Amino acid sequence: MKLGVFNPLFNDKSFEEMLDYVQQSGVEAVEVGTGCYPGSSHIDVDELLKSERARETYQQAFAERGLFISSFSCHGNPISPEAAFREESDTVLRKTIQLAGLMDVPVVNCFSGTAGDSEEAVLPNWPVVPWPTEYKDSYDWQWEEKLIPYWQDIAELAKTHDVKIGLELHGGFLVHSPYTLLKLRAATNEYIGANLDPSHLWWQGIDPVAAIKILGEQHAIHHFHAKDTYIDQDNVNMYGLLDMQPYSNVKTRSWTFRSVGCGHDLKDWTAMMSALRTYDYDYVVSIEHEDPLMSIEEGFQTAVRNLKQVIIKQTPTDMWWV
Repeated sequence: MKLGVFNPLFNDKSFEEMLDYVQQSGVEAVEVGTGCYPGSSHIDVDELLKSERARETYQQAFAERGLFISSFSCHGNPISPEAAFREESDTVLRKTIQLAGLMDVPVVNCFSGTAGDSEEAVLPNWPVVPWPTEYKDSYDWQWEEKLIPYWQDIAELAKTHDVKIGLELHGGFLVHSPYTLLKLRAATNEYIGANLDPSHLWWQGIDPVAAIKILGEQHAIHHFHAKDTYIDQDNVNMYGLLDMQPYSNVKTRSWTFRSVGCGHDLKDWTAMMSALRTYDYDYVVSIEHEDPLMSIEEGFQTAVRNLKQVIIKQTPTDMWWV
């Protein structure tokens, strides 16, 4: 496996400054945001789509520093009832898949999206209980009329360009768990898989090692985000895990995103790395920093330092002892 980083935390740096900084930090790969929520500070997708020379120059900037692009990421909501953002998310995703195919970037990361509760809806609606029955009716309508048809189309586009889709299992979106990921994958094709981020699993009560086994058995892990979560049980007792407080309310929130090793110890992270290797994931572990208690510098360097202790980098040898 190789250590990588998701570039939006360096959006205040120029492209060259970002590359120099991550290279000097001992990172080997960069996950590049191409638009929507991550922004596109370090890439011009339209320019690269138009020019082979521009694509070669762009990739050379990585290669001369010993880096490579692990994935492109354009997290948005391509089935939102809000027309402007739906169209933006869809356009950016399609362009990103096309660009990934041209540049041999194997994965595009994104969200599945969340629809409204009807054709007349103006905002997304995320049903989380089956009763009263109107919630289940809304859920079924979203999947049957919006989610599956959209991703059937995108899955075929991904297949055409031979680019895997890594859906981040994030609360608030219809695909947010191993079950919902595999449900959508069964309705589309094998190009649909997970960008597995344990931080979003922990706050849902899902054991990330178990999720790796479930998805790894189906070869459905296409990318991996390294971000931690601290669960404050005293606050869980007050607010539950579906906590609507702002992320800045660290003292009272039920859970808070943390840098790697600050929410769960390195034994947990070692177990995840071992599970990834056991189930044949041998690609990038990409740091995503959203820790409200640490600066970008300290949070990123903490993640690098801790992951270097647990990541499995070398190919296993023959079992010489048996």
